[in-house]
Amino acid sequence: MGTLTMKFGGASVGTTTALMQVLSIILQEHERWENLIVVVSALDGVTDMLLEAAHLAQLGNRRGYRRIVATLRTRHLALVENLPLANSESGALQGEIDRLLFDMLDTCQTMSDYPETSHAAIDQIIGVGERLAARIVAVLLRSSNLRGVAVDATDLIITDSVFGNATPSINLTRQRIKENLLPMLTRDIIPVVTGFIGATEGGQPTTLGRGGSDYTASIIAVCVDADEVWMWTDVDGMMSTDPQEISEAQTIPELSYDEVAEQAYFGARILHARMIGPLREQRVPLWVKNIFKPRDPGTLIHHIDSDQEHSIKAVATIHGISLISAYSGPLTEIIRLTDEALFTTTGNHAEVMISAQSSDRSFLCFVIPTSAGPEAVRTTRSELERRLTSRESKTPWTVQPVVIITVIGTHIDRQSHLTARIFDVLSGIQILGLAQGPSNCSLSFVLKIENNDDALHRIHNLVINSAGDTD
Repeated sequence: MGTLTMKFGGASVGTTTALMQVLSIILQEHERWENLIVVVSALDGVTDMLLEAAHLAQLGNRRGYRRIVATLRTRHLALVENLPLANSESGALQGEIDRLLFDMLDTCQTMSDYPETSHAAIDQIIGVGERLAARIVAVLLRSSNLRGVAVDATDLIITDSVFGNATPSINLTRQRIKENLLPMLTRDIIPVVTGFIGATEGGQPTTLGRGGSDYTASIIAVCVDADEVWMWTDVDGMMSTDPQEISEAQTIPELSYDEVAEQAYFGARILHARMIGPLREQRVPLWVKNIFKPRDPGTLIHHIDSDQEHSIKAVATIHGISLISAYSGPLTEIIRLTDEALFTTTGNHAEVMISAQSSDRSFLCFVIPTSAGPEAVRTTRSELERRLTSRESKTPWTVQPVVIITVIGTHIDRQSHLTARIFDVLSGIQILGLAQGPSNCSLSFVLKIENNDDALHRIHNLVINSAGDTD
């Protein structure tokens, strides 16, 4: 067979048991595919620890970030000690771990001394988790006589300079991959590439946003003309809703590119929302599979003919912020303010907004991406209220956190009987805003936060019961 790109998430590399499962999968697929490329995330929780270390460095808290580095060292070395490695391999890997963490300490100290370097320095710090994981997986492959080589994506993925949420340049990246990655494949080397990170054309390290390792795998796959991409995680595939919210969530056998893109953007945490675009453009099939159940099929994401009809397949929920005012007129200023506030606090622009106006009122809602982190709603709300208070216009706006519940299904715009049933199951719940996505496979409801759980359970029951129910 041709070329397969596999991405292993943090849960796949965080324990000895999981790493041995990774090794088993790679050994099996190495026999089946002509070329194999592996992309890895940092161990579970490591990126959050690195972010905390970076923030402590900004505050000049040397003891704080040194404590985190010591904890990271202990965790990674404990993992290495439990792997079936020869003494020489284990010793060399421990030395590499120490080198990476020492360099990180140096970056933290520089950021403490020169706060103006913080944006670039933070990306350099939080990318260390992937570098550590890639080296561990590469050594594990070599212990089983595979030619695994850790590759830093800073040598492959060329991005803009939006630190914290950079966007890759496909053309520049394709050239770097041609120079630095493709020659490895011709020599039967398995590149173990760091997810999440890249670099500007001038070499400054960047990151692709939280969950960006998925995006790395997608970019690499299209640049090497991969035949398939497999995402390995700790759930059985794409689910009808978040199984942590509703235990009755079910695996979805297949989704279109548009369906999964909407599901990812509106709250499904399994995939990075931006990874779908490159795969859709070149129609590269994507499988989402469970690392601990490799024989299970998982979910296939691929091109589905536009004339096929489908029931609704999933419901996702995500946090947002709404603005309401006794005002009717242009929204240009408010949209600009919300975009600036979101970018200031999270590094993300306000990509998706839901708005409505009547003769004397205006409503605006924008999504807080899951990649922005758990504090994003609070910090963005505070920043937006500060900007609204300081502006010259006297029109008051009420700012409040909300949830956006989105129902996913191809041609949902044509399935009026299902849309009617969604409204019916939400009877008694106030709907603040409503929008149908232009991809025609999503319908979003803006609700008060206190209605989230009830509405999610009601709609999910409808999703399960509507399986196979088409026009």
